Amino acid sequence: MKHHNNLSVLAKRVLLCITIAAVVSGCTKKFESINTDPYGLSERQLAADFGLYAAPFRQMQLGIHLYNPTWQYQLQQNLNADIYSGYMMTPSPFNSNSNNSNYFMMEGWNDFIWTLAYSQVMAPSSAAIKQAIRDTLSNFHAWALILRVLAMQRISDIYGPIIYTSYGLINKDGSVSYDSQQEAYMAFLKDLDEAQTKLEPYAADNSLPKVFKNFDMAYGGDYVKWQQLLNSLRLRIALRISKVDPAKAKGEGEKALLNKYGVIEDNASDFIIDSKTISNPINDISKSWGDIRMGAPMESYLAGYDDPRISKFFEPATDPLIVNEYKGIRNGIEINSGDTYRRHSAVASLGNKTQLLTAAEVWFLKAEAKLKGWNVPGNFTTVQSLYEEGIRHSFIQWDVAGKFEDYKNSTAKPLPYVDPINNANSVLVGSPYLSTVSPKWNGAGTNEEKLEQILTQKWIALFPESVEAWSEFRRTGYPKLFPVVLNKSGGVLSSNEFIKRIPFAVSEKTTNQAGLSGALQKLGGTDNIATRLWWDKP
Repeated sequence: MKHHNNLSVLAKRVLLCITIAAVVSGCTKKFESINTDPYGLSERQLAADFGLYAAPFRQMQLGIHLYNPTWQYQLQQNLNADIYSGYMMTPSPFNSNSNNSNYFMMEGWNDFIWTLAYSQVMAPSSAAIKQAIRDTLSNFHAWALILRVLAMQRISDIYGPIIYTSYGLINKDGSVSYDSQQEAYMAFLKDLDEAQTKLEPYAADNSLPKVFKNFDMAYGGDYVKWQQLLNSLRLRIALRISKVDPAKAKGEGEKALLNKYGVIEDNASDFIIDSKTISNPINDISKSWGDIRMGAPMESYLAGYDDPRISKFFEPATDPLIVNEYKGIRNGIEINSGDTYRRHSAVASLGNKTQLLTAAEVWFLKAEAKLKGWNVPGNFTTVQSLYEEGIRHSFIQWDVAGKFEDYKNSTAKPLPYVDPINNANSVLVGSPYLSTVSPKWNGAGTNEEKLEQILTQKWIALFPESVEAWSEFRRTGYPKLFPVVLNKSGGVLSSNEFIKRIPFAVSEKTTNQAGLSGALQKLGGTDNIATRLWWDKP
């Protein structure tokens, strides 16, 4: 960490106050005529008038996966989900090697996940929605709802209960009430319904002026693509709840798949935020600070499969013991010095972009939906064909499409993991944590074996979107990952178990005690890392 090696600095809270209202409270003189005949204006006129919405929408898009400052992203995601997903591991022995990576939970770090969600997404989305209601601009209202659901599903998947439907509503005792995760998920789906209705008139005539164009960092204001993103997000939510509420999941999943606008199916429709000028924070954390490296499971799968994406994701190690090899670090190991593992594989440059939902992910969602017997329309009618489309679209995304045919027919298996510095950290042949699945589809396999294949390739394709990867691992148990070597949870989590959630923000214990008390009841368990979320059923 560059800016906060002192743990007292790590414990700082992010203030929830923002000045967004001042930015969006204004209204131009033309709004009256715009509201009566919004389609009679040129795109230039619309851009000038609706530019006042730019600040909150820019903040939301860059805040879901915080771009700047980098150290806040490090606490928001890099030192939790990036590690828990199996994608990465830190070589830095923070807090004398007692930290999140080995389940010694750092309250000062983990507050940032919560506070940034509310300052960077909930606050500006609420301001934008209120302004859109005043201006009767249903398209802006819809966009804000979609971004809010996309962001807050992630937060619920980290903590469980969250403040969502009661956001901004203060109880008589000064507290704010939480939704249970089930309540939050139902609210997400309701908000997607509302957004879909509000976007429909615009998507039905996609030639209408793209008023969001100048500050849409993914789609340039394309209404149809936003409908496809909405449907894809609904499908993601549906699969997430498929164990705990299979009937609701099937209904919502088919609703998404059968919608006339469809889901994201091609790489041109990937929901990838392009900041243009702000570097993805992982670049600095890995290359400039040396605080994050390849995770051991990624080495096992990518090297074992001779996966051509490995050079797109990571750089070869520079340690003389393993020079020019791709070498990861196992989670939760003994690290006495930051120099010990720092010359293992760094993350390759991710440019200025951040992926949040891609065609590859959606094809794997469709494959799992088909495996469950849901109605999946389209030209690809088998689980195998949907699975292979997921791989193909990931290869296109990472510019290795020419290797697809060989890869999909490969019977290669993940490699054992060998730690060149401490063999006690190795995961050898015969270990129950070492997967044996191959890229080639196993048509004779059981449904569980097929699910492992789908989720393993989906996990690779999701990189580096670790929050989704960690959530899917908890839901399904796939891909197979390696447990931490040093478990410093103090007996909260057994040695062979994986972290289930992150405890509530400590700031809530001091500023919203009554609300948090209700959240603990809705959590249905102790506020620790061993309590399963609502959708996380064994």
